[in-house]
Formats: sequence, structure tokens, C-alpha cells
Amino acid sequence: MASEEDAPKIIVDSDWKSQAQAEKAKLAEAEAEAEAKGAQSGQGQLPPADFRTMVGMLATQAVMYLGGMVHPETGGAVVDLEYSKHSIDLLGVLEEKTKGNLSEEEASELSGALNELRMRWVEISKMVAEQAAKGQGDGASGPIVS
Repeated sequence: MASEEDAPKIIVDSDWKSQAQAEKAKLAEAEAEAEAKGAQSGQGQLPPADFRTMVGMLATQAVMYLGGMVHPETGGAVVDLEYSKHSIDLLGVLEEKTKGNLSEEEASELSGALNELRMRWVEISKMVAEQAAKGQGDGASGPIVS
């Protein structure tokens, strides 16, 4: 039988809790400082105000109204050909008015976005027309929620 002298000794360090709490407080303070600096400099709040962001915003609007947006009440996709065409047309105006003033990369991105959006618009317009012909939609250019 083992005596108390042979049993392993447990050493309790009472400072570990206070040390862990101090480290946790330092981390929280560092995170708060980083967030404050980010808020002051505008980081993480808005994308940069540049050409790429403007193209992206208009393209996103078009995609949203081509079925990329879910109606909050019904959970179905929202298709509004009029609004999507308007966003696509605005990108077309932007392309026309900036011709010769864009870098090759910017011109390529804008052209590619326009081509993709125009193809999607035609495809979805056909689908909407087919639904209207089958009596599943009203055939109007207003929003269709499915």
C-alpha cells in the first residue's frame, strides 16, 4: 500500500486565474483599439469610391433584379426586368462615356460585366415570357415573385 509520501503532490498555482484574466483584458483592449482605429479611418465600413466599385454596384443591382434577390416575405426570387434593364443600360452609358479613358483592365471588366448581364437578361426575359404564356405570370414588366 502506498503511503502519503509516495502519492503525487498537487501544486495549486493560485495566480493562474488572475494571469489569464489579465491576458484576456489585454486582448480585449487591443481589439477595442483596433476597432476604434478602423472606425476612425473608415476601414470595414464602405468600399473605396473607385471605378471598380461603381461598376460592381450597378452590376449587383442588375443581378438582384434578375432573380438574385429573395423577397423577404415570400422567400421567392424577385425578377423585375425593367429595373434590371435600367441598371444594365446605366453600365452601357458608363461604357460609352468613358471609352478611351479607362485602363485596359477597367474596360475589360466593364465590357465583360455588360456582356454577362445582357445575356442573363435575355435568358430570363425568355423564361418570363414562357411563364406568362403558360399563365403562371401576368406578362407585365413589373416584379415577378416566384
